[in-house]
Amino acid sequence: MSKLEAGNALEASIHSATEALLGHRQADGHWVFELEADCTIPAEYVLLAHYLGEAADTALEAKIANYLRRIQGDHGGWSLVHAGDFDMSASVKAYFALKMIGDSIDAPHMVRAREAIHARGGAIKSNVFTRFMFSLFGVTTWRAAPVVPVEIILLPLWFPFHLNKISYWARTTLVPLLVLAALKPRARNPRGIGIDELFLEDPRSIGMTSKAPHQSWGWYLLFSALDSVLRVAEPLFPKKLRARAIDAAVAFVEERLNGEDGVGAIFPPIANTVMMYDALGKGADYPPRAIQRRGLAKLLVIGEEEAYCQPCVSPVWDTALTCHALLEADSDEAKGPAKQGLDWLVPLQVLDVKGDWAVRAPQTRPGGWAFQYNNAHYPDLDDTAVVVMAMDRARRGVPNPAYDAAIARGREWIEGMQSKNGGWGAFDANNLEYYLNNIPFSDHGALLDPPTEDVTARCISMLAQLGENADTSPALASGVAYLRGTQLAEGSWYGRWGLNYIYGTWSVLCALNAAGVDHQDPMVQRAAKWLVLVQNADGGWGEHATSYRLGYKEFKKGFDGCPSTASQTAWALLGLMAAGEVENPAVARGIEFLMTTQTQKGLWDEQRYTATGFPRVFYLRYHGYAKFFPLWALARYRNLRKTNSRAVGVGM
Repeated sequence: MSKLEAGNALEASIHSATEALLGHRQADGHWVFELEADCTIPAEYVLLAHYLGEAADTALEAKIANYLRRIQGDHGGWSLVHAGDFDMSASVKAYFALKMIGDSIDAPHMVRAREAIHARGGAIKSNVFTRFMFSLFGVTTWRAAPVVPVEIILLPLWFPFHLNKISYWARTTLVPLLVLAALKPRARNPRGIGIDELFLEDPRSIGMTSKAPHQSWGWYLLFSALDSVLRVAEPLFPKKLRARAIDAAVAFVEERLNGEDGVGAIFPPIANTVMMYDALGKGADYPPRAIQRRGLAKLLVIGEEEAYCQPCVSPVWDTALTCHALLEADSDEAKGPAKQGLDWLVPLQVLDVKGDWAVRAPQTRPGGWAFQYNNAHYPDLDDTAVVVMAMDRARRGVPNPAYDAAIARGREWIEGMQSKNGGWGAFDANNLEYYLNNIPFSDHGALLDPPTEDVTARCISMLAQLGENADTSPALASGVAYLRGTQLAEGSWYGRWGLNYIYGTWSVLCALNAAGVDHQDPMVQRAAKWLVLVQNADGGWGEHATSYRLGYKEFKKGFDGCPSTASQTAWALLGLMAAGEVENPAVARGIEFLMTTQTQKGLWDEQRYTATGFPRVFYLRYHGYAKFFPLWALARYRNLRKTNSRAVGVGM
């Protein structure tokens, strides 16, 4: 193929992807794509309805059942990712939901699931959150769940455990759960469905969970001893103190009800809040409870044959990233919609609410964006940095005072949220109490929100794109030092919010380029060579969720490759181009992979999960990732090939 033909094919690919992406725009100019997790969220939606004793929505439940049956794995159980390994808690919840819906335990798929659960030790191997569900349904006693006295909400900030020492998602999930654990309500469960058959022992004989793999024996034994003491002491707590603590928990929740977007704007705390109100005797028509229940229903994705429930929605993230891709495409058809999308984002900036983050950064003014439509108490730094960079790109072509004001406040908030080690976390500053991941409640290992390489990179990219460098910005300089210290021996960086080393390495290479780190710096060179090394034979890149497993000691045991995906290929390409490697043959092969796998509709098919909720515990499939990231990479390649400098001039 001649250079002219290749150029025309690339332009045609970019044009087709742009048109397809524009076809997904909402009426008011924003984008929001489906956000799919594993089977646990739709299963929990079904179980919640039966917990509350609601009239069964048989049509909806039949569609959820179709979804759950379709994603059952070849191993007989359910996985956390597409084509992933068996997961006990996911399998138990899916089985319970299907049985609750009406599937016979003698149906072949139920027999296979039960056999798979038995073969791995039975439902006793379920995690802490599943054990709380067991206790609420009376499957086990409350001895199977850790003691979480509601009185902990009254503890002072100096105490080793405090709500503001754990992450936002844990905080909002835990507070209504504290009330449930205090009141110990019982599910209505009108059909009387149980799952004793999933256990290899009497489930009512089960005690506490064993040590999780990430927990140290010393801390685990200490906290287990404390749990044993609390189990004896909790019934003796003064009733007035308990009542005051429950009132404080309810007040915490009610300050953050957040309308139909719900507490924390994520499924677990919203569901727990509905159950909390039920346990407090508030009927289904009680306005705060009813509003939260409607919020859960808004998370449903209902098709003709299947339905599932999303963990949350992602309109700000989707819109901001889509606008970056469209700005990179830089065509007449893309510019107007990109501006409309950014205009939609302007009023969503949180300027008047000092959320929980202000406990750690009291002198900082609000100015961030949340991930969802409305979540004012919990804006996040990743979204904010990405929005600011998109607005800055747009105003370079057409000045916009509204963007100027929004950018200034967003930048101010991000600078005020830097942690003392030079990095940035997603929602809080200095959330560094790592010992708390050893408490029995934290068998998932995701109780904290510490600084991470990918979010830090995004914040550095933003500061650099706005004109800062290591000489003018102490925040940027300390951030780059943090990244230099977190590079792994083989050259990659860990990716907390995307899978995994490819995501982290892309993010950091963009930041280092924007911050002016020389492309010949050994740090940059090692990262670029690593990306080339892990490229698949088909020219693409792919990485499996097993890359997050604990205990790896060297490169081969860290990164786990998998079949190429469009989104991970795009990240690798954007990372290599940021490192000055646009002429590298690996980049040409990656571009060819994207062009040859593009569908006739202009987009890419991607079934694999490439994003992360909690490593090893909860993963996400952003349905938009295979729509905007490949376009972004293709357009970036075309644009760099047209310039003499071959240098990326923006933060992402």
